[in-house]
Amino acid sequence: MAASSAVISMSKIIKPIWGGRLATTAKKDPKGLNDHMNHTLSYLTPYPVLLFPEVFGATVSSRREKSTVGQIIPPPAKYGGRHTVTLIPGDGIGPELLNHVKELFRFSCVPVDFEVVNVSSATEDDINNAITAIRRNGVALKGNIETLHTLPASHKSRNNLLRTSLDLYANVMHCKSLPGVQTRHNNIDIMIIRENTEGEYSSLEHESVSGVVECLKIITRTNSLRIAEYAFKLAREKGRKRVTAVHKANIMKLGDGLFLQCCREVAAGYPDIAFDAMIVDNTTMQLVSKPQQFDVMVMPNLYGNVVSNVCAGLVGGPGLVPGANYGRDYAVFETATRNTGKSIADKNIANPTAMLLASCMMLDHLKLHDYATMIRNAVLTTMNETRLHTADIGGQGTTSEVVQAIMRNIQSKGPLTSEL
Repeated sequence: MAASSAVISMSKIIKPIWGGRLATTAKKDPKGLNDHMNHTLSYLTPYPVLLFPEVFGATVSSRREKSTVGQIIPPPAKYGGRHTVTLIPGDGIGPELLNHVKELFRFSCVPVDFEVVNVSSATEDDINNAITAIRRNGVALKGNIETLHTLPASHKSRNNLLRTSLDLYANVMHCKSLPGVQTRHNNIDIMIIRENTEGEYSSLEHESVSGVVECLKIITRTNSLRIAEYAFKLAREKGRKRVTAVHKANIMKLGDGLFLQCCREVAAGYPDIAFDAMIVDNTTMQLVSKPQQFDVMVMPNLYGNVVSNVCAGLVGGPGLVPGANYGRDYAVFETATRNTGKSIADKNIANPTAMLLASCMMLDHLKLHDYATMIRNAVLTTMNETRLHTADIGGQGTTSEVVQAIMRNIQSKGPLTSEL
């Protein structure tokens, strides 16, 4: 009550001057006044106060009401064009890589503020706080959270809880050859779409009798149709020619058979895109022998985990490939292979490329395309032209040196940077 009274009193103080010179100034530059008054009022109330509803009303209206099935809408900018993003450092190399992202964003004057939420694999309160923060902000950038196989069966992976609680049904990974990185195969350009919420990751297992464990794989028609539709829609948007469904329907005739049937039904609605299917074990062999044959791949959860790691290895390793998890209302960005990198943590040798490119995907999602392009181009120039590499891809550069080189490249190209 005290806070509410204070806010009402403050509004009475502001009201007499609103009709005069202040109103004219606000219409020209509402950001400055809103930021100043929100900062002032934050001492009186825990909630942000918008003083200019006629200016910001359309911007701050709930995107949840606008969302439709199959359409992923980014959250609107707040407080004069700035976005708030949930930052989950995770374990292993996650915290140091995300510190470099924050450093690079500050240097590049990216209009993003981070709300940091630390998540431990030990307590459930932490993951609930993270889920609440993502629901509030709409977007998150995260490091991987370690899941130990030695934990009791009742313990659920925090990464999996995050994806299922927010219904982040589509995991998207783009594996593309980089000219500056030496690999066995060249000209790889594969988009992997992985169903993210069911399959073997449903965490439904029990010991029926001593020494006999049953683990349930859940495949539903609704979710299979949804991920297939997402894959074909993305293929059309990106100008892709072929979608390959990866399955094991020859053995799991009901579960994977349902997934494959759903993919075929969706494919019928996209006559401009070729469709084929491939058994998962043959897929892994084909990937390591002739990966160029693949364009867009869609698959259930576990196969997606295996195939994405194989594809990351084909283009240079886990330090190079970004990933994204999309739902109807929320999006979470991270490195594609979800490794913690615990063995190289705090040694200043981790490759920052995957996390930096994941942050660029996030900026594109927020429609901050100019910033995303600026940072992405600097990362790729450092990788392909400057050829400053970390040890995982045959170089001798440290994490800090690579990030500094990226910042110098950004500084040489544009005015929107702070002092190096």
